[in-house]
Amino acid sequence: MSAATTRSRTARTPVPDRLCAEAVDLARAAAEEAAAPGVVGEHAGVVSEGDRVVTHYFESKEPGYRGWRWAVTVARASRAKNVTLDETVLLPGADALLAPEWVPWSERLRPGDLGPGDLLPTEAEDPRLEPGWTGEDEPPPNSIVSDELAELVDAEDAELTDRPVAISRGSIAAVAEELGTRRARVLSRYGLYEAADRWDEAFGPKTPMAQAAPATCVSCAFLIPMAGSLKQAFGVCANEISPADGHVVSLAYGCGGHSEAAVMPAPVRPADHALDTMRVDEYALRPERDGGSVPPEADGASEDLGHS
Repeated sequence: MSAATTRSRTARTPVPDRLCAEAVDLARAAAEEAAAPGVVGEHAGVVSEGDRVVTHYFESKEPGYRGWRWAVTVARASRAKNVTLDETVLLPGADALLAPEWVPWSERLRPGDLGPGDLLPTEAEDPRLEPGWTGEDEPPPNSIVSDELAELVDAEDAELTDRPVAISRGSIAAVAEELGTRRARVLSRYGLYEAADRWDEAFGPKTPMAQAAPATCVSCAFLIPMAGSLKQAFGVCANEISPADGHVVSLAYGCGGHSEAAVMPAPVRPADHALDTMRVDEYALRPERDGGSVPPEADGASEDLGHS
């Protein structure tokens, strides 16, 4: 029982070959040849890889490779005394600094990375998009809109318009052509929800600015309503003072630039003057004869002075 246990342990962890384990100088010379003199540090240990196969580890002093080790594997043929070099490689240790996990370019892109001249192709099966016209609205063969009638209507339209291509009647493409919004693909419902979540996170009711706002954007005069299915939840800010100027904002968003946040009070009307200085007051040069205590007779002294 004891012998079986010993054989099992020996199979799992073989004892390093003596000649291979003693070939430290050979392993160091191989590591310095692969790296550079001076960057190969102290001998860090020996690990047996199999029968007469040993790996020597050396510390790495290469800048930027903290915790990495040079691994040099040597081997010896059966009944041979010469140790030969197998491979040399730089491997990370338990506390080594590793580069972050590789991420595809499509997942590394962030808002603002796209510059002038850059092209960002979209996948054919992008879940945010769906075909703008699938042909499902084509009239059936036995429809009231027959081919002859459709050709007649197209001919009449061609006389009135200068369309280069006549589009079949009763299709989404025809309606889109008339509205001027013909596109190969349009936003899918998933794409709309994804955009709504992104806008709500940037300019939504949970932002610190909205939490401290006196009112929401739904009552602000600077809000430009949107069209389409998102108009019930979003609009565009047109206040140059607001941090959301030119951005799509949630109707529950708000800021200090709300149009009704600080309405200027009406100017106070000054009180009327107690003395009207704009009107001429008439005064008599002489008092009325019966209106006072002055005698009606003329004053003699005034006659001598020439007063009348």
